[in-house]
Order: sequence, then C-alpha cells, then structure tokens
Amino acid sequence: MQTRITLIGTLALALLGQTSLAQPVYKIVGPDGKVTFSDKPPASADKGKVAASGTASGGGNSGPDLPYELRQVASKYPVTLYTATGCAPCDAGRALLKNRGIPFAERTVSTQEDLEALQRLAGDKSLPYATIGGQKLKGFSDLEWSQYLNAAGYPAASALPKAYRFASPTPLVAVQKPTTPTNSATKPAEAPVEPVAPPAQAPSNPAGITF
Repeated sequence: MQTRITLIGTLALALLGQTSLAQPVYKIVGPDGKVTFSDKPPASADKGKVAASGTASGGGNSGPDLPYELRQVASKYPVTLYTATGCAPCDAGRALLKNRGIPFAERTVSTQEDLEALQRLAGDKSLPYATIGGQKLKGFSDLEWSQYLNAAGYPAASALPKAYRFASPTPLVAVQKPTTPTNSATKPAEAPVEPVAPPAQAPSNPAGITF
C-alpha cells in the first residue's frame, strides 16, 4: 500500500510540474509558400496562413457549467485527445474519457498538415495520442490512462451535469486563408495513420516513463 501511495504521489508531482508545458503550435505559411512551425503566433496573421493547434484551450466544454471541483482539475490538467478515422484504439480512448465524464478536446488527424503538426507535438505520428496537462500518453491502455487521470485528481465516476454535451472534434490544423493571393502548392493527399497497438502488459509505474 505504501508503494502505491508513493507512486501516485510521484505521478501527481510530475503532472504539477509539467502543466505549463502544453503549448499551442502555430503553422505559418508565408506569401512565398515557406512553411514554419512556432509556439508563438506571428506578429501579423494576415501575412500568411496560420494554424493553431495543441492544448492551450483545455478540455471541451459545451452546455452547463462544470461542478467546481471538476472545473478546477480540468483547468489545471486539461485533457486533449488526438484521433483519426478508423482507429479502434482511438475510439476506445474516447469511450473511456466519456464514460468517466472527463471534459476533453478532440483533435482529428486526417491530412498531411495534421500529421506534420502531430509530429511536432508528439515526436511521432502514432495514434491515439493524448495529453493530460503536460503528460503525454502514446497508444491506448485503459489502466495507464486511468492512473494518470486519478493522479491528476479527476473523479472516478462522471460528475458531469445531465445536460452536458461534449464538444465536437476539430481538425488539428485549421489553416486560415491568406488575405493576398499566393501560388501555394496543391493540398497534399491525405496520409494514412496507423494506430498504435496497446502494450502487452500495462506498466505498473507510469511515473517511471521518460517522455
């Protein structure tokens, strides 16, 4: 019992220390077609296409206000889920969050631009991918995700109001049209995304994972 308490306490400290690491990623396409990624918005958005992605806005919240305690946790450790169509592990991760009543934002990955942004955020292009505050979860494991949610302080059972509606998924990269015509290349074709198979055995100490 003492070992379990120590592990959970360590994980909670890790979550607290990394909350500020969740940053939006901006994809900027200049008038000359040059693409750059940055964690800071450009001085003038009308100079090119700007795409903001990431976890800055926190979990999805639609409808009635959240209970105070849940709102506090969601503010400190926002949950963002990254998914793709036809990804069974992605569906399982989404179901876990909804069944447990976790407010979350969902970002869909369906284009080459989305994949590039995912690579920037996660370090690879595997799905599902989720963030809880500053913690990064690659692939789906019911036990591992539950341990992280517990350590963050999310309730074990749903505390959402009956009228609550989860926010609709949005593309990871939402590119704004430039105000001036550009000779940008044709939009790349959609690239397939391979889901990550769950680990053969869930880790007993998620806090020991190095990201």
